[in-house]
Amino acid sequence: MLYTPEELFVGSVENVPNCTPYTGEQTIWPKFMLMIVLEGQQQFVIDDVPFRLEAGTGKRRMPLVFMLNVAQHSTLRFITNSGAPLRKVMIAAPRPWLSRLMETEDRVPTKPLHDFFARHLAHFSFEPGQHILQLAEKIVHPPPLLEGELGSLYLRAQGLDIMWQSCLAMMAEEMESPPAPSFLSLRACERARDYILGNLGKDLTIDLIASEVGASPSTVQRRFKEHFGVTVFDFVREQRLETARAALANERVPVGTAAYLAGYNHVSSFSTAFRKAYGLTPKQVRNSRQP
Repeated sequence: MLYTPEELFVGSVENVPNCTPYTGEQTIWPKFMLMIVLEGQQQFVIDDVPFRLEAGTGKRRMPLVFMLNVAQHSTLRFITNSGAPLRKVMIAAPRPWLSRLMETEDRVPTKPLHDFFARHLAHFSFEPGQHILQLAEKIVHPPPLLEGELGSLYLRAQGLDIMWQSCLAMMAEEMESPPAPSFLSLRACERARDYILGNLGKDLTIDLIASEVGASPSTVQRRFKEHFGVTVFDFVREQRLETARAALANERVPVGTAAYLAGYNHVSSFSTAFRKAYGLTPKQVRNSRQP
């Protein structure tokens, strides 16, 4: 997709030593930058301020989310001194796009965001949960059938989801006064969602999920639907189907194996649910990528 000073950019790099071979100084316009370093390291200097992002490799890999506000036209220089492969998702929101987003009433829950976007080179980092990691992998490996503007919309949708999740994490860290009850319940629902995503292979019951986040089953069921617009078990079913879709598209597993991953005992039931969710049969998705 075309990247301009007015549009949101979402992209990724994989298995390269750096996101660009150019190490000279370049000018960048004001923007909000969000990087998910899945593996490897990234070093750069903006206006003489050095930044080093390190996620590691192999079994010691620890993905990192890094948020950076570039509030003015600046100079950027990448530093390349590592041969380790870099896997990274990059989201960039230019200042005009961000200004339109922030043109709302300044309420207390969003004050940390306004403060962050007011400071040049303000930055924040954290270890991502399973939901952000899953969204990042969708950006690195989008569905092969999506092309053109439809593919761009898909990437932007994942990028926007990551942005609000990351801003939520920053607000939880930066807020000086106790968060409102609705904010606390949202954080609990986030923990529930991350637990589900990290344990899709388990027999997930509402009692088990609730005990993991320290809330009652009825509260988790009610708040999860309020915040995410879907019930807990509809979300579990959707994510298991997504696991099966990714296995079909990226690993070309047999349809029977995909059905098992999605928690279905019968291939016919799996195929019906899959087509309803994606508009394609499992076999079409499996055959959409050339071996």
